Amino acid sequence: MVNDKQLTHISKFLSLVLRHQPETIGIQLDQSGWTDIAELIEKANNYGVKFDREILNHIVATNSKKRFAFNDTLDKIRASQGHSVEIELGYINQKPPEILFHGTGEKSVQSILDTGLERRNRQHVHLSSDFDTAIKVGQRHGKPFVFKVLAEQMYIDNFQFFISDNGVWLTDHVPIKYLKQSDE
Repeated sequence: MVNDKQLTHISKFLSLVLRHQPETIGIQLDQSGWTDIAELIEKANNYGVKFDREILNHIVATNSKKRFAFNDTLDKIRASQGHSVEIELGYINQKPPEILFHGTGEKSVQSILDTGLERRNRQHVHLSSDFDTAIKVGQRHGKPFVFKVLAEQMYIDNFQFFISDNGVWLTDHVPIKYLKQSDE
C-alpha cells in the first residue's frame, strides 16, 4: 500500500481529472460525470500517477469528504460534486433544512455581500448542513467566515436544492437577502 502523502496526491489528481480536466489524461466523462475505471487507471498510470484498483477502492472508501462514488456495477467512477465541466449529476430537487451554512475566507466576505453566493466556475454553490464543516471549508481560504443561508425560505421562494452523494447541499445561487452572518 502507498503512504498517506501518495494517497493525498492521487486523490487530488482524481479531483482534477474527474471534476475539471479529464482531457489531462485523455478520458471522457459521460453526461452524468461517469468514466470507466479500467481506462482511468490505465491512462493515469501512463501519465505517471501510479495506482491500481485496490488503491482506488481505498481512496473512495476512506476519503473523509466522500468526493468520489462508484456506480452500482462498480465499473465506473465519478466525482460527487464540484465539477467545472458541464455534467448532469441526476440529483432530484428536495427541500433543504431551514438553515444551511457556507464557509469562506474573510477576504471573500465583501464580494459575497455585494453579489450573493455565486457558483463561479463550478456547477453549483456548495452548502453544508453543519457549522463545523463550514468552518473547515472556510479555513482552506484563510481566516474562516461562515454565512448562514436561509435555505428553507429560498426553497419556499422556488429556488432548487440538491444533495450530493456525500451530503453537500447544492444550489445555483444564493441572493444576498438569504444570507446572514453566522455567530455560532
